[in-house]
Amino acid sequence: MSTVLAGPNCARYLADFGADVIKVERPGGDSLRNMAWRDPRDGEGLWWKLVNRNKRTIVLDIKDAADRDTLLELIDEAHVLIENSRPGALERLDLGPDDLLARNPQLVITRITGFGQDGPYASRAGFATIAEAMSGLVALSGEPDGQPLPPPVALTDEVTGLAAAFATMVALHSGVGQVVDSNLLETMFQMMGPLVSVFGLTGEQQPRLGAGLPYTVPRGTYRCRDGHWVAASTSSDSVAARVMQLLGVGDDPRFATFESRAEHRLELEEIMVDWCAQRTRDEVVAAFTDADAAIGPVLDMADIAADAHYAHRGAIELVDGTPMQSVIARLSATPGKIRWAGRPLDADGADITSGGWASDDHR
Repeated sequence: MSTVLAGPNCARYLADFGADVIKVERPGGDSLRNMAWRDPRDGEGLWWKLVNRNKRTIVLDIKDAADRDTLLELIDEAHVLIENSRPGALERLDLGPDDLLARNPQLVITRITGFGQDGPYASRAGFATIAEAMSGLVALSGEPDGQPLPPPVALTDEVTGLAAAFATMVALHSGVGQVVDSNLLETMFQMMGPLVSVFGLTGEQQPRLGAGLPYTVPRGTYRCRDGHWVAASTSSDSVAARVMQLLGVGDDPRFATFESRAEHRLELEEIMVDWCAQRTRDEVVAAFTDADAAIGPVLDMADIAADAHYAHRGAIELVDGTPMQSVIARLSATPGKIRWAGRPLDADGADITSGGWASDDHR
């Protein structure tokens, strides 16, 4: 019973590894069906086909008595309910955790919101961009003198879906019916690493450095002679030493340690920029690879579609003719599988209401 991205992503990851997921939609359907790009072959939304793959769909109006009974019958047999209404919405419909756990004591109720089930912001609308801004991420993103920039993809919705799926599996493994309170803000706050510790102990804040990091130099993206870009990182001291040799400054004391490299950031970045600008992307990647240093070309979707490693790993699958990401991890004994793309509105309604939802064919 979740809409758009974070909640449906949580269910998608579970469905990819064998969960029998029934997506309950309100009359008219989830608005994700109509968001952004559409498949030119059938007009269906591509976000929808990806995020709601491996799920069956049913339309239920929970204010209708018969539909409400159908929903409760599904919940009575379910292991997990995933919902992303604002806090209190299900309680007002007499579908809150107390009501549902009384019917199904083993049920795991995963609640995904913008800010959590309590607190001063709990009732606010939750969107990824707002969580990214309020988590500390956006304050770090962008050029030093430019505007703070949110990420150009639905980062928080994707990461929160993963975090909620993980928490759901932990709750299921416990064997105890309970509520999982997962939210966009705290998921992204977790991604900030020790920055809260640094500020709390020293008052220091990480500055906005474009693609740079204050403690790793060089690190970022660099333009090559042929106009292509590479990304490089020296977050390991041994890798940094090899890169310094490659750049011809291996004996320069200014660049001998993390601290000294950070202190002389501008000089070292200028050396790196000039070194890459004198070579093609292939030459830069080959030199770094030969030196066992961290490097990668900056790839767009056209590059990825033709990339040998992506192809070898099967990272892109054709699902009902639609290319999309494969399952997120490989399990040797119980691998995940994409069975179908997101389905039309109420595609399985008749089957589910007749009891077919519980058959072995769907498990």
